[in-house]
Amino acid sequence: MAELSQLQVETALKEYVDPFLERDLVDAKAIKDITIDGGQVSVQIQLGFPAKSHGEQMAAQLTEKLSALDGVDSADVQVTTKIAAHTTQQGVEPIKGVKNIIAVASGKGGVGKSTVSANLALALSSEGARVGMLDADIYGPSQPRMLGAGGQPDTTDGKLLEPIVSYNIQSMSIGYLVDEETPMIWRGPMVTQALEQLLKETNWQDVDYLIVDLPPGTGDTQLTLAQKIPVSGAVIVTTPQDIALLDARKGLKMFEKVQVPVLGVVENMSIYVCSKCGHEEHIFGAGGGQRMADQYNVAFLGSLPLDTAIREDTDSGHPTMVKDPDGPIAAVFRDIARRVTAKLSLQAKDYKHAFPSIVIAND
Repeated sequence: MAELSQLQVETALKEYVDPFLERDLVDAKAIKDITIDGGQVSVQIQLGFPAKSHGEQMAAQLTEKLSALDGVDSADVQVTTKIAAHTTQQGVEPIKGVKNIIAVASGKGGVGKSTVSANLALALSSEGARVGMLDADIYGPSQPRMLGAGGQPDTTDGKLLEPIVSYNIQSMSIGYLVDEETPMIWRGPMVTQALEQLLKETNWQDVDYLIVDLPPGTGDTQLTLAQKIPVSGAVIVTTPQDIALLDARKGLKMFEKVQVPVLGVVENMSIYVCSKCGHEEHIFGAGGGQRMADQYNVAFLGSLPLDTAIREDTDSGHPTMVKDPDGPIAAVFRDIARRVTAKLSLQAKDYKHAFPSIVIAND
């Protein structure tokens, strides 16, 4: 019998196209090591995105595929994750303690962007990432309630605020610093300054992904984010409704203009299923998010139903990812989370984190 070659193993591995990377693992440079010892094959795979449950399924499928090769007595596939920092806008310094910032935006209010942000953060955490949440909506902060968090942040050095931790998510919001019913009657410059302070004066602890829940629109806050904050990618949330899509397109084009990659589009409230009879109805129209993604050549990340439970869960401070982690809606959020970070993992890496700042002083 001919001796098993590395090429045979690689050829078998190339037959598996990862559903989130949308390419084979050899092409994605995810194969870190192939060891062949007689009839024993060992493969080490390293993914650039959190995929705890997906990695187990991948390992099982590839083990079965390799075991079917002639000359293979046993196959062992190990899948690990290593999350890197990825490139951001030029001339913007990285944030200490944060590898990647992902902005979640919508052109229009009322499309469920904050709910998607909270569950996206929780889904990434459940898949093995260290996650932070910055509530960038100064006028209407909602993440403290959605994450079931409260209290005022502490400081250990008098300079940096310690993030509030809830459900293993590090978070910061103006909502922790003012009373819930106190209106923020601030002009634009004060809002943008507050946003910068919340981000840069929080002691983030080794965060792989910082989710930034943006207010709706394309105003001062979004411009500050684009010009002064290192954003690795953006996610656009919309409903299928034409008026929401019109504004979502503006948000997408804004990120394109400031050279922030749009990782994809999430369609929320895509279908309503009657809890009594099971009748399905597209209340806000159908397929708008997919058409928008196709039009602008970005990924369609997934669609979420109009479901009373999603609203009730976040209002009670127990988001769906916490309340029903094994349910069908949580599965959709996990799927979206993997797609977002898999897209990001294929972007160029940022090595600024790896080098110290060099200061030349004239003494």
